[in-house]
Amino acid sequence: MKSVLAIPVLFALLLGACGRSKDMPVAQAAAAQPLNVTVAPVTMREVPVTIDETGSFIADEASDVAPPVAGRIVATPVDVGAHVQQGQVIARLDSRDAELKLQQARAAMAEAQAALRQAQSRIGLQAGQPFDPARLPEVAAAQAMYQSADAQAKLAEADARRYANLAATGDVSRSSFERGRTQLETARAQANSARQQYEAALNTARQSYQVVSGSAAGLAAVQAQLAMAEKGVADTVIRAPFAGYVSARPVAAGEYVALNTKIATIVRTRWLKLQLQVPENRAAQVKLGMPVLARVAAYGDREFSGKVTAINPAIDPNSRAFTLEARFENPRMELKPGMFATGRVVLPGGEQAVFAPARAVLTEGGTNSSQVYVVENGRARLRVIQVSERASGLVRVISGLTGRERLVVDHLAELFDGAPIRVARQAS
Repeated sequence: MKSVLAIPVLFALLLGACGRSKDMPVAQAAAAQPLNVTVAPVTMREVPVTIDETGSFIADEASDVAPPVAGRIVATPVDVGAHVQQGQVIARLDSRDAELKLQQARAAMAEAQAALRQAQSRIGLQAGQPFDPARLPEVAAAQAMYQSADAQAKLAEADARRYANLAATGDVSRSSFERGRTQLETARAQANSARQQYEAALNTARQSYQVVSGSAAGLAAVQAQLAMAEKGVADTVIRAPFAGYVSARPVAAGEYVALNTKIATIVRTRWLKLQLQVPENRAAQVKLGMPVLARVAAYGDREFSGKVTAINPAIDPNSRAFTLEARFENPRMELKPGMFATGRVVLPGGEQAVFAPARAVLTEGGTNSSQVYVVENGRARLRVIQVSERASGLVRVISGLTGRERLVVDHLAELFDGAPIRVARQAS
């Protein structure tokens, strides 16, 4: 009977103990002595109006260099990371076949030049001189003979007419008249023969000139073949199209590469471009030449300065955004193509922003959220805030503070929400 009565009593004692244990921290908090703290005010500052987006840097110019001909690689004198000048050799192909073709073309060129010179010498033609058959000795001689015979024929014709008139009046004998007519026929025959010889000389000269023309055409064809052979040799040497750095070289000596196989990638990084996707509702605000600031993880809070150089006029129908391109000078090659960056386009004018002392901001490890302790009626009230950039000991607060609060800046590890505090010092 005693044991039965003891059970309720023991249970009541346990409940009382639990109640006292639960209320103990509250009682301790109420009875805790205020902690002397230093506080600093939240401030308002005018900041530029910006558009913040993320993107990646790309090279100012990049080229996948490929050979214009197929062949086996015999040398790759540059490695990844090497700086090359425009025209510098980055790979060589086996050129033996191309050089043999070049030798053949040069031999054919020599033959064609000799044939042309020989054809020109036959007609006394100098290089670049216009063709005139009258300059040929044989043509000139035939022409002179024809002109002389023609003159003799005309003279004989005049004599024959005179003899005919005299014979009609009986002033000359019939035999004299016949002799004059015979001389005319002889002179005409000689003139006709001389004319035929002159025409034959002209035809021969023209035929010789046609040989010269044919030889010149043959020489031009051989010159074209020689140029192609020279190009074939030149095509076995792959050169950098511009000065830059080798960012890739996927081939090695001994490999056979087909036409247009990538030999190396050359990038120009003295300037870099940052491409940002900007929402379409910002399209009217962005203009060419606007300043752009960029940050990359490799350099923490350091900002790189650039300018808007291109704006895509088309809106992507899926993302409802347009592409903005900013150009950044990169003299020390600190920025690399492919780096992920946060870009900030600085718009004209400004706006008021809330700033909190950086030492007042805590980062909660579990949620990675930012927190501060606000002074309210002698107590420290924990408040979650959203922050953006940090600079000069201040943190810009996007939400969670109005700009009129005072924040605790020391003994943060000893505080909890509602902890009693006493302001011992006011920091600026």
